[in-house]
Amino acid sequence: MKLDLFRSLWGWQGDWATCAAEVRRMGAVGVEARLPGDPFAQRALRQSLQAEGLDYIAVVFTGGDVVPRQDWTLQQHWDRLEASIAGAQDVGARFLNVLPGNDRWPLAKQVEFFGRAQALADAAGAVCSFEIHRATSLYSPWVALDVIAQLPRLRFTADISHWVVVCERLLDDSADDLSPFIERVHHIQARVGYDQGPQVPHPAAPEYARALAFHRSVWESIWAVQRARGQAVTTLTPEFGPDGYTHLLPFTQAPVADTWGLNQWMARAEAEHFAQWSAAQAQPVSLAD
Repeated sequence: MKLDLFRSLWGWQGDWATCAAEVRRMGAVGVEARLPGDPFAQRALRQSLQAEGLDYIAVVFTGGDVVPRQDWTLQQHWDRLEASIAGAQDVGARFLNVLPGNDRWPLAKQVEFFGRAQALADAAGAVCSFEIHRATSLYSPWVALDVIAQLPRLRFTADISHWVVVCERLLDDSADDLSPFIERVHHIQARVGYDQGPQVPHPAAPEYARALAFHRSVWESIWAVQRARGQAVTTLTPEFGPDGYTHLLPFTQAPVADTWGLNQWMARAEAEHFAQWSAAQAQPVSLAD
């Protein structure tokens, strides 16, 4: 199994030639970015990606944005997803990373939403990887596990940092069995969270070593399942971001770290981590006499 890295375009501004050069320098194969809603913008995106030889993961929001519109109905969410699937396919996305639904819905409504959402993906021949994210239907591990029990064919994007914040702790207690979720992860977003926030100031800082180790243990569990089922490629996007995620100093609002630098560090670190993990899996097991 090989690792395909992607660059998140969250907060990115610039020209595509520079972006492509940076993508290649970080060892990535493409970008993960919002799907434009306008067909003309989608066509321009496709042309830019093709010109630079970049793969693409389409980020879509069934509720209109990161925090879903609170008055939107199930049908509006499904309509947005259906249109997004068509747009992502036109652009040439490898798959869709979907921020789904609304955290306020009761479980029965969540199950109804995901059942129809999966049917829309199946009908279009698309892969929808549903991201675990605050404010969405998958804001909590316990809700997600309840949904999985009824809809086991769903596939997910693991950004475990969100669940760490929601639960206000690293999910490493012996009672925290996330295996039904781990077994269904399609894509990893690599950001390190901690009990009071979705993003540590810097993942290399020794005071966050335990948080980094926990996240890496989850990623290794995902890789192990994917490898066991014969998956040829696994995908990972470093996703440290702005918008209140990168810590700011009071009064000056100066960032405590460079966001692009954080993502470059994570790309290098996880490429090395994956290589070491893969090598360890290939080692023959020696039996004691």
